[in-house]
Amino acid sequence: MFVYADNAATTKIRPAALQKYVEISEQFFGNPSSLHTAGQRAKEELERCRAKVASLLGCNTREIYFTSGGSESDNQAIESAAIAGAKKGKKRIVSTAIEHHAVLHTLNKLQKEGFEIVLLPVGENGIVSVADAEKAINSNTCLVSVMLANNEIGSIQPVAEIGKLCRERGVLLHTDAVQAVGHMPVDVKELSCDYLALSAHKFGGPRGVGALYVKTGAPLFNLIEGGAQERGKRAGTENLPAIAAMAEALGEACENLPSYMRRVSALRDKLIENLSKIPHCALNGDREKRLCGNVSFCFEGIEGESLLLLLDDKGICASSGSACTSGSLDPSHVLLAIGRVHDVAHGSLRLSLSEDTTEEEIDYLSEEIPKVVEYLRSISPVWRDLQEGRRSYIL
Repeated sequence: MFVYADNAATTKIRPAALQKYVEISEQFFGNPSSLHTAGQRAKEELERCRAKVASLLGCNTREIYFTSGGSESDNQAIESAAIAGAKKGKKRIVSTAIEHHAVLHTLNKLQKEGFEIVLLPVGENGIVSVADAEKAINSNTCLVSVMLANNEIGSIQPVAEIGKLCRERGVLLHTDAVQAVGHMPVDVKELSCDYLALSAHKFGGPRGVGALYVKTGAPLFNLIEGGAQERGKRAGTENLPAIAAMAEALGEACENLPSYMRRVSALRDKLIENLSKIPHCALNGDREKRLCGNVSFCFEGIEGESLLLLLDDKGICASSGSACTSGSLDPSHVLLAIGRVHDVAHGSLRLSLSEDTTEEEIDYLSEEIPKVVEYLRSISPVWRDLQEGRRSYIL
């Protein structure tokens, strides 16, 4: 059996989105910036897509800017807020220790440029405290950046509550919603955010395209210079077929969201219950406040890389954490942030489900993962030391 359980890394493009991509490529091939008829037809289609994305997020059409994906959107939002803050003498940015590297690496860059970066801790459940955020915001704060849902452990953050704080303090709020959009209700007004980043390939759209919501009045500076596309804020000819496919995928995801969440949450809970029976393991992230398709575990006494390779041999596609750091031998910064020690963090497994996941696949995962864990432990000297008492169990 083949089981694709790495949807947090990327999803399979939806048939309707793929059909839309082909249709737009064939029928709207003009450059939206051109003045001739073909160009203006493409421009009309581009604005139709913009209006659709905006309506699904609960914002004004002119508040949506198309980008190459979540990383670009995160970078442009954070750097824009930083530039605006620096002009006012405010150079403090508050974020969390579990952000995606698109956020953390941007913050590292700004720190080298003289910004004060405050990374809030999270609890064992992987959720940041609103009280901690409130304490961290002061008169020098120009931006708060808190992801809506974590890409590794699925924990959903209290962005709306933090957004309310930011409104009261007059501080800009950015949220990386790449993992959330299409998988849970997302309304920018309810979140009280100034910037929100999303990426099409996380909800059945094509790769290489995304969007950035920018609240009217929030500062936005260019990350890419060139032409006057995207109202002069993002140079480069718009990838209209990909944008149209993204809008189609997002519309389908939002239309089916209630039934999708009910069904996938039930599959997730069944898988969590079954894998929890494995001795000396721990679920990562909050049990309830988590993405409907996220299952993340640590297994003591094994290495995650070996686990992934043996699961792949059984037709199971999974991850040990973020796809962006899959080539790294260092343990996940997210797992370390929730208190997992290095030895345990190395034995992590992330399974991310989709609307295509079946009961039979959950049963297969529930049967094969314990077998692989047991085999790896049987050949592990660390596990032998634990069993023979030369080391103490952590989990």
